[in-house]
Order: sequence, then C-alpha cells, then structure tokens
Amino acid sequence: MNGVLVVDKPADYTSFDVVAVVRRLAGREKTGHTGTLDPMATGVLPILLGKATRAASLLEDTSKEYRAEFAFGYATDTQDSTGEVLARSDVRVTKDALLAALPHFRGNILQEPPMYSAVRKDGKRLYELARQGITVEREKRPVTIETLECIRFDEASQTGALEVRCSKGTYIRTLCADIAAALGTYGVMTALRRTSACGFSLEDAVPLDGARALAEEGKLESRVLPVDRLFSERPALRVSAAQAVRFRNGGSLDLGRTALAKQNAADGLRLRVYGPEGTFLGLGTVDRGANELKILKLFV
Repeated sequence: MNGVLVVDKPADYTSFDVVAVVRRLAGREKTGHTGTLDPMATGVLPILLGKATRAASLLEDTSKEYRAEFAFGYATDTQDSTGEVLARSDVRVTKDALLAALPHFRGNILQEPPMYSAVRKDGKRLYELARQGITVEREKRPVTIETLECIRFDEASQTGALEVRCSKGTYIRTLCADIAAALGTYGVMTALRRTSACGFSLEDAVPLDGARALAEEGKLESRVLPVDRLFSERPALRVSAAQAVRFRNGGSLDLGRTALAKQNAADGLRLRVYGPEGTFLGLGTVDRGANELKILKLFV
C-alpha cells in the first residue's frame, strides 16, 4: 500500500500508537503520521504509507482545524483537564469579554511551548523534564491563527468551545490558557477534536476499529487515498511520455517544452507533475534562472 490512510484517532491513544496499529494492519514498515495529536485528542490523523512517507518533510506549512472545549477557573501543569491542578480563580468571565478578547489572538502571534510537549531543550524533550518536576525557560515561537471563533460559552459553568484554524505547531491548550490569562483568570482545554489536516476532513477518516475490521476482510486498501491528495492545493502539470521518463529518472525539464511555456509561472512555484496517462510522478519546482522545472520530490 502506498498512499494516505486517514484515521479518526480515538482518545487515549498517542499518535505513535495509531501508527503502530496501522503499520501492522497494512503490513508496511514505512509508516508515519503528519502531525502529533495529544492522547486526549481525537479526529483527523493522516497516516503515510510506503512511498507517501516521502511527503512528511513537505507538509510543514499545512493548516489544521480544531474544535476545542475549554473551562475557565483553574490551571493545570499540562494546560488541559488531564493534568494536576496548580491554581484556581474566582474571576467570572462574561461572554462579551471573551468575544472582545479573541481578536487579539487572531493572525500572527507568539506562543510559549508548554512544558508537557515534545519540543526539545538542550537535547531533551520538554515533557521528559516536566515529569521530573523541572521547569525551564522556553523561547516563544511564531504561529498563525487564521480563524478563531467562539461557538459556545456558558457563563454559569464558565465552559465553552472554540473553532480554530491554525498553522502547524500551534498548541491549542496553550491558546486556551493564554486567552484565559488575558481575561484575568486561568483556563484549561477539556477536549480537542481535529476536524481537518493536510486537506483531509473527518469525511475522509476511518475509525481505528473500522480500519481493523477492514484489514480482517482484506479491504483496508480501499480506504487508502492517493498521495497527491496531500498536495491538492498545488497546481498540476501534465507532461509528455518522454518528459515523464526523464523526470522520474531524476532529470529537470525545459520549461519551454511544457505547458508552462506560455505562462508566467513564478520562480519557486511548486507543482504536481503527472505523466500523460495521469500517473502522479512527484513535485517539481520552477527555476526561472535555469528555465527548468526541477525535481523537488519523486513519488514513483
């Protein structure tokens, strides 16, 4: 199997747990995922199989969408409801105050990675230090919050839900805690569901138990999506049979002999490259200086 199996990750599984299960079900040693979900989180987790694992390093800029539930009034060491309570607050947040605070967290912002995260500090994972009771300084990182909407907030219980579209590397639990801090209180994330990642939605996903059942019936491959779906936002270019042979053998293509000849394609533009029969060959990059389409990554 070569492609992407989109799993609806269940709670209490790590992303690596899901990869291990899929590796066994698919019988593919080369297996990976496109972005870690915390154990408590559920939802879209694209699993790369076979040649699709070559795409992992090319997905850094892909956005993700979440539905996050939160509660104000207390803080934990993990910034979510699974952690140890560190502090409490009697401050009561109104819905109007919450809505007024959200615009400050849209756009390009800086986030301090939580101690319970996989970020490395001096060669060690932060969560390894946190489990030893060690807290260290963390450098804030730039992230982009493209969409941030409150879809529910109950003033009596001080609980609500947010819809978020954000860049890779964003910590939603940190976002909940930072919003609470801006409102003069504490806050934690109480549930998280990823609804979209790498261009895939929950409609594309199969529950892990469903994947097990399909594997037992020998039908798991029917849910494996083609690797070019990962790059659906990139423009497509179809080349001739001779050009396809050259491209898959590692050779650059003369832009003047492709459909880009009459187009003012920007230097550095990345495209999906297909053979004459529609076979996905890989990704190419426009090099205006050399007037060539160079290979970025092959998938054949």
